[in-house]
Parts: sequence; C-alpha cells; structure tokens
Amino acid sequence: MDSLTGLLFGISTALDPVVLLYCFAGVFIGTFIGVLPGLGALATISLLLPLTYHVPPVMGFVMLAGVYYGAQYGGSTASILLNLPGTPSNVVTCIDGYQMTQQGRAGPALFMTAASSFVGGMIGVLLLIFFVNDVAAIGLKFGSAEYFSLMCLGLVTASTVATGSRLKSVAMVVVGLLLGTVGTDLDSGVPRFAFGITELLDGVSLVVLAMGLFGFVEVARSAKYAMPQLYSKITVQSMLPTKQDVKRSIAPTLRGSIIGSFFGALPGTGPSIAAFSAYSVEKKFSKNAKKLGTGAIEGVVAPEAANNAAAQTAFIPTLTLGIPGDAIMALMIGALMMHGIQPGPLMIANQPEIFWGLIASFIIGNVFLLILNIPMIGIWVGLLRIPYHYLYPAILTFIALGVYSVNNNVFDIYAVAVIGVAGYMLTIAKFEFAPLLLGFVLGPLIEENLRRALVLSSGSFMTFIERPISAGFLVAILTIAVVVVVKSTKPQT
Repeated sequence: MDSLTGLLFGISTALDPVVLLYCFAGVFIGTFIGVLPGLGALATISLLLPLTYHVPPVMGFVMLAGVYYGAQYGGSTASILLNLPGTPSNVVTCIDGYQMTQQGRAGPALFMTAASSFVGGMIGVLLLIFFVNDVAAIGLKFGSAEYFSLMCLGLVTASTVATGSRLKSVAMVVVGLLLGTVGTDLDSGVPRFAFGITELLDGVSLVVLAMGLFGFVEVARSAKYAMPQLYSKITVQSMLPTKQDVKRSIAPTLRGSIIGSFFGALPGTGPSIAAFSAYSVEKKFSKNAKKLGTGAIEGVVAPEAANNAAAQTAFIPTLTLGIPGDAIMALMIGALMMHGIQPGPLMIANQPEIFWGLIASFIIGNVFLLILNIPMIGIWVGLLRIPYHYLYPAILTFIALGVYSVNNNVFDIYAVAVIGVAGYMLTIAKFEFAPLLLGFVLGPLIEENLRRALVLSSGSFMTFIERPISAGFLVAILTIAVVVVVKSTKPQT
C-alpha cells in the first residue's frame, strides 16, 4: 500500500464519528495538561493507559497520541504568561515568550505560537506520511541481530543525551533493564526476581510503573509549588499579530519545522532537544539574532514549530522499527504490545487500520488544536487560576482507580504507592525516569532478539559483527561512548 492509498484509507478510519470524538478528547486533554505547569503528557498518558484496554485499539491510540502532541501546543501558554514551562520542550519558549508578556504583547505571542505549532505539526505529519514506507522497507531487512544492535543504540543515545548526569542516566537505564527481567522466563518457565510474590510472576506492570513514576511523583513534586498570580487578560482581539510579526515568523517557523522533523525521527532525542536546537540555530542565522532573549517573536515560533514537528515525526521509528524516541513513545510501544500489536515494519501490512488511521488523525488533530488554541484561549488562561490543592487530590484518585481497573487487583495500588515513594526519593537525588522507562520497555525486546540471534548463529557472537547493518550500529555505539568519555575527561576551561 503506497502512502497516498494508505492515507486515504486512514482518513476513512479517522473520520468515523467515534474516532473523531476520541481524537478531540485526546487533543483537548493534551492542551489542558500542557497549560497546567507540573503536569505533563507522560503522567497523563500513564493515567489514561487503563482506558485503552476497554476500547478498540485505534480509538485508544488516537487519543493517547492526541494527548502527546496536544501537550506541546498547550505547554506554551503557561510558558508565555507565567514563565513556567507546561512541558520540558516548552522551557526555551519562556525566554522570549515571557519577555513579550512583560512588554504587553502576550496576545501576539500566543497567536503566533499556535500558528507556528500548526505549521510545524503539519510539516511533521507530511514527512511522516511520505517517508514512513521507506523506513519500513529498510526495517524489513532487519533480523534479530540488527534489532538487538539498534535497540542498544537507542538506549545508549537516550542515556547520553539526557539533560542531567550521564552516569545517573546510565544507572536508570540499568534499573529499567533489571525491572524488565522480573517475572517468569518465557523459555525456561523459571520465576526471576519475584521474591515469592505471586503478583510479580507476570512481571512489573507497565501501567503500575508509569503511574508510580510519572503520576504519583509528578503530583508530589508539583503540589508544593504555589502558582504565580496571573493578572494578564487575554482576548482573541488582543491576540492579533502585526504584519511585521507575521513576516519575521515565516523563516524561523520553517527552519524550526525542518529541525524538529529531523530530531523527532532520531531515537533518543525528541521535542525538547529539537526545541533547543531550533533556538540555537536562530541565534546564529536569524536576521534579528541580537534581539533573541529580549522578547523576539523568532525566539517563540522557532522552538514551538520544532517541538510540534518532532512530536509527529517521533512516530516514524516508533511505528516502523519499534524503537521509541523518548519515554512517551516507549509507553506507546508498551501499550501496543499489551494489545498484541507488534510495532515494526510489518505493522503497516498487518494493522493498516491502526497505522494509517493514527497518522490521518494527526492531520485532524492539528486542525482541532488550532481551533482550541486561538478562539478558546480564554478558557486556558482561566485554568491557570485553579488552585493546585483542588487538582492534585483528584489526580491521585484517578491514579488509584485507573491502576485498579486494569487487573482488579488491590496489589497494584500498593505497588504504585511503593514505586511512587521510591521515585520521589530518586527525584530528590536528581535521577531522571525517562531512561528507566526506555530500559524497561526495550529490555525484554533486547533479551528476546539477543537469544534469537544466538540461536540462529549456533551461539556465535560474531553474527553481530558479520552482519553489516548490525556492525554499523555497534560502531555508532562505540563512537558515542568514546566521544562521551573524551568530553568528560577534557579539562574544563
């Protein structure tokens, strides 16, 4: 099925009234949680995972995807108005966005942000549509050795590009890999690290782990911070930009879209790195580079176009190769596998309704978001006035109800609490959870492909070197390791 035929098939699926409803619900919830600082797409998707078990897969994943890219849109609102990033990828938007608010130009900043986000998202979708078959065709040439090496490369990349300590990131990857081994070994039937607890014989639940680390912990971290008072009154009329704003935004938006599309398709990067990279490019190549940091429109539209384009193209390696680009994509893969759907090059042929329906929903979802983020701006500004002490008890209740609904097991609620407390202590020590989740999801897949490759090669580890694609990935891993070591040992000047 070529891209155009697949897209038309997907549109017929996405235009189903029920699928449209789930798409709208996803982008609405995504915008909602993006607007509220302290809550992110990762925590929200963790909360919504149990819901996907009770609806057809295409509807559930359209909604989860809508939450993901919808949060990129909504996250800019608090960044611009309060200097509080709604999501990590909106951090750089605070620099010029909040300056524009202080200059009385919050309206144009919000309008151009919505417009550039739409352009970036649509460019990312178009690239996803036209390149997804090519990437899948390459994926069909992969065997167990190639998948093993590629997944190892994804883990190494994710741990080395993390914002915190690289050593701590590697440690979190290892913890994730260890958690992935808990349960009954599929080959031998021997329990591993279950410690006599019957509920652990099936392994650690992805929902429990995600809700504990990204739901419980986020509530605990954010509840202690008071929301700054919002005095700005934003109306649709006050959002209209000048001709100069529009003219200055065109080139940065296109540059940001291209940069975001590139970084989104790379495993281990994601919207945050795309946004910072786009801002760095503007500081070097923009005609108004000297004004960046003082309330320049270029400093707002470029990173927003980049993070929205990256949010779309992140699905390229996720759907076609089964390799997550970030922790949210790891959750998506885990949820697909729980439904018995194996993401990879054969997904296009085996699950065309889900694959193309999901992609077509991105186009519809971006149109919904444009509508939600301009005419309804007053609603989102109003949300920023909701006291935190009303929000977080409700979120904790949803966490308990959601995790219980998966297996109807009280043990899962206790497990979320234990994981949440442990996770909160890890945040105090400045450990990041994204590498842990990537390790948890990819660990069993790495083990499975390692075993299969060794069986096919009669136990010879040379198979990973003799196969050119696998050897190329191993060389890339070695190169990254050498670069990281050299940089870490280089004297600081």
